[in-house]
Amino acid sequence: MAPPMSASGFLDALRDEGVTVVEVGDWREHNRNHKGPWGPVHGVMIHHTATLGSAHTVQVCRDGRPALPGPLCHGVITKDGTVHLVGYGRANHAGLGDDDVLRAVIAERALPPDDEANTDGNRHFYGFECENLGDGADPWPQAQLEAIERVAAAMCRRHGWSQRSVIGHLEWQPGKVDPKGFDMAWLRDRVGERLAG
Repeated sequence: MAPPMSASGFLDALRDEGVTVVEVGDWREHNRNHKGPWGPVHGVMIHHTATLGSAHTVQVCRDGRPALPGPLCHGVITKDGTVHLVGYGRANHAGLGDDDVLRAVIAERALPPDDEANTDGNRHFYGFECENLGDGADPWPQAQLEAIERVAAAMCRRHGWSQRSVIGHLEWQPGKVDPKGFDMAWLRDRVGERLAG
């Protein structure tokens, strides 16, 4: 079981992995901790935003939507590969997911199918939203894909996790499709290579 990093430790982990970071407002104190516990953390979850435009995307992820208050993640990875930190602590990104998947992440083994929504993921995962329409046609620039890899590796490296602690929202919550446009097994392979190299 891993307690979450401090906000400063989180920022340092990203920068140490070579990530370009922008700090957005009061991100260190912007969270949903009053709604439930934050931690222990067991992995990092990748999403796509289904939004267009970097500034708009960052604002939505920071402030949320009428039915879902922000922050909607910890960091927003825009098309240019910049990571915009919008919150730290409990964030509305993972929702309810499958306890079998969580056990697999903790054990760092192959993921089972996600066929239940019975476990609070907002408590247990770092969340990164990636600017993309999520239609399967919107491109994923190389700079963005590299940033996603670096972000995931940074979380794993700091906690001593393997690449098996990196999952997509679609692997956690039934009915979710994100991230759409690249394969999570491919991303885990890249993260594994970075951690080994």
